[in-house]
Amino acid sequence: MSLSDFELIKLCLTGKDDAFTELIGRYKYNLAKVIYNLTRNRDEVNDLLQEVFIKIYKSLRQYNPEHTFAAWSTRIAVNHCLDQLRRQKPLPVPLEDSPKLHGNSDSPEEAYLKEESRRILRQTVEELPEKYRIPLILYHQNGLSYQEMVTVLGLPLTIIKNRLYRARLILREKLTAGKEVLR
Repeated sequence: MSLSDFELIKLCLTGKDDAFTELIGRYKYNLAKVIYNLTRNRDEVNDLLQEVFIKIYKSLRQYNPEHTFAAWSTRIAVNHCLDQLRRQKPLPVPLEDSPKLHGNSDSPEEAYLKEESRRILRQTVEELPEKYRIPLILYHQNGLSYQEMVTVLGLPLTIIKNRLYRARLILREKLTAGKEVLR
């Protein structure tokens, strides 16, 4: 029988390191995905993930079981990544970020156009102000629900919905303006 997250946390607090290993094992992939989507730096994901694990471990006593461990740990990861990004110079958006389209029935021209569209979209998202970019990434790339975002970001639902709406509006305007320039 599998223990709940809260039961594992209680075991961690009594010094059972195996419980922490199991707890983190449940969320390692999702936390790595959040970190990558926020930083867009594959080389840094494992280092940042380890730093997040340390922060989680040190903060276990502050865990509130009213929130899910997934949302709580995601909030720690988001905050850690934002702190790191603020300390660094902005990194250029990698051109070869998405997986190659092997075995696809697209012609080379279609494949190039799709890849170029993805690159432009990624770059446009990266240019959004942080207050709009973070909710957009958490919702669309990490699949967080509105309620999970309330917990992770510590903002009211109305503000999160408003920021997602504005982020989409800004993206639409920038991407549409870009198409007009190309014509």
